[in-house]
Amino acid sequence: MTLLTLVRHGETDWNRARRVQGSTDIPLNDTGRAQAKDAAAALRVQLDLSGGLAPPVVVSSDLSRARETAAIIADELGLPSPRAYPGMRERSYGDAEGVDADEFLTRWGDWHAAEIPGAEPWPQLRARGLRALSDIVRDARRTTAPAVGTVIVVTHGALIRELIRHATGGELPLVGERLANGSAHTMMYERERLSLLTYAGATG
Repeated sequence: MTLLTLVRHGETDWNRARRVQGSTDIPLNDTGRAQAKDAAAALRVQLDLSGGLAPPVVVSSDLSRARETAAIIADELGLPSPRAYPGMRERSYGDAEGVDADEFLTRWGDWHAAEIPGAEPWPQLRARGLRALSDIVRDARRTTAPAVGTVIVVTHGALIRELIRHATGGELPLVGERLANGSAHTMMYERERLSLLTYAGATG
């Protein structure tokens, strides 16, 4: 069994401007760096860092906003430098990358039903994320076995949402809920089955 805490990266300037980032490599801003430190403080309380379990492993997407968030978290918690997994990067949004929320609505309609030219299909995103999680768990178990493994995975909003959908049979996230920058969502990975333990959705 492996416990996974999926953390959305901190804020970027494109997040602040409500622009679609996707696979475009946008760095954290100062607010995002502060959110990463806040996430680390929350994780320190949530996770057993007293020595009773194997120390958590920190990994991330290979995009800079996730890598820097993960590096800040690892540094704050006194953990080794994170390893990057390209399979955990954000969904590619094709023609929508760089577009702000108002233009997106005008061109493609409601976010949840939009058909965007060049975007990575949702089933493909889910399959990619699950393959990457399998690799992450396999690699972490080499470090933590036989103790229960704990992995902090810093990744992206759309990918986290799709993994939550997979774990809950589509019940979560609810329509209109968003995953805030720096939010954490805990899952259990056991025998290739993913179960949601805690969820930090928010409206607005």
